[in-house]
Amino acid sequence: MPLKKDDFVRPIANFPPDIWGDQFLVFNQEQDRFQQVIEALKDEVSNEILTTMNSPSQHTKLLELIDAIQRLGIAYYFEDEINQALQHIFYVYGDKWTGANTSLWFRLLRQQGLFVSSDVFNKYKDKDGAFNESFKNDVHWLLELYEATYMRVPGEGILDEALDFTTTCLGDISNDPVSRNSSLSTEIHEALKQPLHKRLPRLEAVRYIPFYEKQPTRNESLLKLAKLGFNLLQSLHKKELSQICEWWKGFDVPNNLPYARNRPVECYFWALAVYFEPHYSASRVFSARFYFLQTLIDDTYDAYGTYEELEKFTEAIKRWSITSSDELPENMKLIYRILMSLFEEMEELLSKEGKAFHLDYIKEAVPFSAFCFAAMGNVITHESFKWALNDPPLVNACCLLCRTMDDIVTHKAEQDRKHVASGIACYMNQYGVNEQQTYELFNKRVEDAWKEVNGEFMTCKDVKLPITMRVINFARSMEVLYKNKDHFTNVGEELKNCIKSLLVDAVIT
Repeated sequence: MPLKKDDFVRPIANFPPDIWGDQFLVFNQEQDRFQQVIEALKDEVSNEILTTMNSPSQHTKLLELIDAIQRLGIAYYFEDEINQALQHIFYVYGDKWTGANTSLWFRLLRQQGLFVSSDVFNKYKDKDGAFNESFKNDVHWLLELYEATYMRVPGEGILDEALDFTTTCLGDISNDPVSRNSSLSTEIHEALKQPLHKRLPRLEAVRYIPFYEKQPTRNESLLKLAKLGFNLLQSLHKKELSQICEWWKGFDVPNNLPYARNRPVECYFWALAVYFEPHYSASRVFSARFYFLQTLIDDTYDAYGTYEELEKFTEAIKRWSITSSDELPENMKLIYRILMSLFEEMEELLSKEGKAFHLDYIKEAVPFSAFCFAAMGNVITHESFKWALNDPPLVNACCLLCRTMDDIVTHKAEQDRKHVASGIACYMNQYGVNEQQTYELFNKRVEDAWKEVNGEFMTCKDVKLPITMRVINFARSMEVLYKNKDHFTNVGEELKNCIKSLLVDAVIT
């Protein structure tokens, strides 16, 4: 006997409510008293980069300076200088680095998209082909090599071996009773929990600034610039979040769409993760709104709509006209109006910049990644969008990574509410393996996907670095939002502390 419409039970998920309330709604503009100081410090650091670049005997110091700049979260001040310096190092040395700290050289060049061979690490092996035991207590050497291994690409067995070796040695050191409660043990523990390559740059700055401040070799100008720069940029981020919250509040989502996740702050955090730099403000605000809208759409499909309603909703989106929403339920009409108004606003912004053609690409990209490139300025061209919309391997590898991490942490909750079979469930049924074995396999798939992301990142020679870095940062955002738990849906202390550290707590200067 067929189900009557009244008998249909909607797949409501009962998502937890928003935890922030109106905390970020009001923004009090603080007077910028430090801009002249910041400019003077920028000039000083810029000169130091160029001076050390032009002195071959200072090239190891140059790499250490660039590493500090990046980890302190102020590389956006020196994008041209850093690129020039690392291109120079690559041109001068190729694969044959002759300075100290080979692991740092290797990591920085690969992070810049410059491929150098991992064969350079063979010099650290003994005659039996194993990593030399003489290094097992050299914490600085181990940490540098450990971080370098996460720039590996498929087929680099030597880096897989190096990762195993350094992980074991560092674990032994951190568990030693003599060093267990030391700052050294803390540094090792943080590295093993999340390697540098997978960290969001802004969160790394929060962690690294107080650590760098304690170093006897610290550069005082660099430290001061990092603190002032962090607070100045945080002020911009808080202003943007206030605008997002005001925009979101007008839709009264808790009452009009009670089945959906109400996550404006988390959506802004996600956008900030993809690009935190000040010159991407318009892109960041637009993407935050789009993530918010995408969340509403996802929850409408997964946790509310009937098949017939969703068919009409899908057709309305394809037609891309406000009149197409006439036959939709009221809640779907609201989502459709948000979608239309969002793109009208973006069209106005892009028209002012003389880039109205971007909107056609963005509409085509609604389910995909190219919307991240909206309003990024002159760095984005026709070719950029065509690349993004033609299934580039870099984007595909990132999507595989994201989908797999999502499957791992949402599997149990979705099965409990009789959702469609997850990737985990499908794999278990198809191959007759248990849940734990499947989790282990999927976690390996995540690591393999990171290798693919790294490899494709370094082969995208015709795509500008600011574009490919958005893909890298999106992958990094998953390491915060979907590592071991669905933090986006079930916001706990871990994500709450991350958000507060970037959008509430200033760095003490």
